[in-house]
Amino acid sequence: MNTSFSVSSKQQPEWVSEAMDLLTIVLGIAIYSIGFCVFILPHHIVIGGMAGFSTLIYYATSQSVPVAVTMYGTNILLLIIGFKFLGRGFVLRTIFGATVISLMIGAMEGYFTTHPPIVSSTPMSVIMGAVMLGIGIGVYYSHHGTTGGTDIVAAIMSTISDVSMGRVMMIIDISIVACSFFLPFDGDMEERIQSRSQSIIYGWLAIFLYSYIADKFVYQGRQTVQFIILSDKWNEIAHRITHETGRGVTTWDGQGYWTGDGRKLMLVWCRQVDTYHIFCIVKEEDPNAYITNSFVRSVYGNGFDTLKIKPRKWKTPHKKQ
Repeated sequence: MNTSFSVSSKQQPEWVSEAMDLLTIVLGIAIYSIGFCVFILPHHIVIGGMAGFSTLIYYATSQSVPVAVTMYGTNILLLIIGFKFLGRGFVLRTIFGATVISLMIGAMEGYFTTHPPIVSSTPMSVIMGAVMLGIGIGVYYSHHGTTGGTDIVAAIMSTISDVSMGRVMMIIDISIVACSFFLPFDGDMEERIQSRSQSIIYGWLAIFLYSYIADKFVYQGRQTVQFIILSDKWNEIAHRITHETGRGVTTWDGQGYWTGDGRKLMLVWCRQVDTYHIFCIVKEEDPNAYITNSFVRSVYGNGFDTLKIKPRKWKTPHKKQ
């Protein structure tokens, strides 16, 4: 048996894994901060989240209150208000993320708001910025990082109501962008409508782009794949899959219709990152094996996602008299 995979399957020490997560979170926040400060903020575009809310305060106060100061102060205030609704781990991760992003944006915003935009075209700059925001969010979210903001509000709302976090965040983000209509403006109402309508559309476009990219980034690695394998060497294949990838194998008896021979079929659920490894195992053990794989919408249970459903209050029907 080829044991070349067994070395890579050894688990790293916990502190190494945590350190790598923290470094990756910082990298994701850096990408987000660059996208925001370099491509979004210089064009006076208000986006969603705490960055968008802080941008509103920044321009509403004639650029006297830095974006980073508003971000950090509001995040700490929200954490204090919602501490009892949030877990200790979430609070600590949020403090870390909020501190890092505030420092990075604080270090960059002064320069890029006092110099001409690097990309003069507003649409191109917004698109580029939104792409970087989406990548940054995807990077730090995929390693359990958070920078607070609307995440805190959504987490609180999800604990006291049946509204999903995604819906709360979308409502808040759209509302923040819409509020940019009331920012100080030199001109009459018609000119304000023409100017602000464009900036609001750019802000909503940015929300759509970075949300879409972040979702793709986060869930691509968590995408679940289903394998069905038919092979005479099912025992060897199942043993290697179980011990080399850590994924369980379920077997059941099948029978060929034409030959009447009994065969073993294997069912495997895994993450997309495990697919190549499983293909290699099957190929090495039985090149003639039948194997199918397909994406499944989701798998809940041990080793996969946790099914989060709140108990539903069923109403007892009144008995007819």
